[in-house]
Amino acid sequence: MISQAAAANFAMKKSQASGVRIAIVLAISYQLSAISCFSQGTKEPSVAGQFYPQDKNTLSRQIESFLDNAHSEPVSGNIFCLIVPHAGYAFSGQAAAFAYALIKDKPYKTVVVIGPSHHWGINGISVYREGTFRTPLGDLEIDSAFSRKLINPAQGIDAIPAAFEKEHSVEVQLPFLQSVLKDFKIVPVLVGDCSFRTLGAFADNLAATSKERSDVLVVVSTDLCHSYDYEETQRSDRLTLSYLERMDAEDIYDNLNKRTIQMCGGFPAVAGIIAAKHLGATNYRLLRYTHSAEVTGNKAKGVWTVGYASALLYTPILEKNTVYDNQALTQGKKGGTMLTTQQKKKLLDIARATIEAYVTSGKRLTFTEDDQKLRETNGAFVTLHSQGALRGCIGTIIGQKPLYETIRDMAIESSSADPRFPAVTKLELKDIDIEISVLSPLQKIASIDEFVLGTHGVLVRQGFQQGVFLPQVAAETGWTKEEFLSNLCLHKAGLSPKAWQDPKTELFIFSAEIFSEKELR
Repeated sequence: MISQAAAANFAMKKSQASGVRIAIVLAISYQLSAISCFSQGTKEPSVAGQFYPQDKNTLSRQIESFLDNAHSEPVSGNIFCLIVPHAGYAFSGQAAAFAYALIKDKPYKTVVVIGPSHHWGINGISVYREGTFRTPLGDLEIDSAFSRKLINPAQGIDAIPAAFEKEHSVEVQLPFLQSVLKDFKIVPVLVGDCSFRTLGAFADNLAATSKERSDVLVVVSTDLCHSYDYEETQRSDRLTLSYLERMDAEDIYDNLNKRTIQMCGGFPAVAGIIAAKHLGATNYRLLRYTHSAEVTGNKAKGVWTVGYASALLYTPILEKNTVYDNQALTQGKKGGTMLTTQQKKKLLDIARATIEAYVTSGKRLTFTEDDQKLRETNGAFVTLHSQGALRGCIGTIIGQKPLYETIRDMAIESSSADPRFPAVTKLELKDIDIEISVLSPLQKIASIDEFVLGTHGVLVRQGFQQGVFLPQVAAETGWTKEEFLSNLCLHKAGLSPKAWQDPKTELFIFSAEIFSEKELR
């Protein structure tokens, strides 16, 4: 139940914003009466015709167009949580589509949509308990059995249906979900001002209710920085996305309160991350970043600018056919003979042409390749340097496509989607040096004596939790073998530092053949 103090505080903020003195007691009376009289039947849409088209056919066509233009690298793993923006579709719909495209036709049966409360002064968390939500695409039933397991007033988690009446953060996600999933129910959740303990309690309830199921999806609804300077928005968002990448919920919560980072749905993101990690999610991937100034083309100072990102949290799946015997690594060291000089130059040419085309025109090039070596499904990373400094690095440990296509895809990702850096610009192209790391297949080892520090990367796995360090990490950090493995377990897999000594833990090694434009000129 909403507290009188929270209601009073919310009413005062609204009166100050409008310059109109409203009697606090009337605001309290209105909100408390609304709680008691609101009926949880069918909730009609609040922002259809404003945030997205009201006409069913127009809406369907718009979403279909967004999805068709969303080119996201497939995920080899179980996706538990999406992080998506909630502005009007004209501004953030395309960015959101990059996440929704990856769950198209997946067998999710319950979708928990968690958003911030923009209009109602919630002191805690409100769960919509029962009934249906209506959109132009049809009605969505509330998973009432699931909802009830989340609610615990003693923890600050209650059912306040009136809080959802004018709220768009949950509603704008529903047509997308209806366009990519079938036969599912929803659990709408709004988060107001709350403690880390309350967010943790909600996440615990969510994880406990989901742990025996593989068909639960969480959607976190949030925009990023809001400012009157697009450059400031970009700077702020780069920092925010770097915090999300680390998946440290308490650190994110603390920095939200310090205003170091900005997300209107920051608290929902904290809850989503805690729950995802409880259920074994170890990986974060940024899919798309943009902002309203980029969408409209108006980057003048003084123009209101909002950042938008789509991302996901997932548990990678290590396929059986990616584990090979000891012979797999015999030629995988740097300077080895996995690839000829001609093959290396061909891959670098593909990466260069791809980046230049994507940066200058947004076009994704298509290549064909007859060389069977370049058609093998190796994992690979593309690393960019500018004037000696790192400018982007993204890759995949386990190859799912022909190598030349993986290089093309990772070239695009490293130049446009590394959350640590802004997208590469046309002016920077002449200074970019491209480096490629082609990975050997994974080899399971029985003893760390088989792991050669500086030569091998390591993948550690225990149950659903896993993490990876590339071979270069040893040289960059100066760690001993034991320090390398302990940091891998703790910081990448979310395990205890000594988990690599546990008989239940599996260790896989691989090596990388690394080459660059600079050395092959």
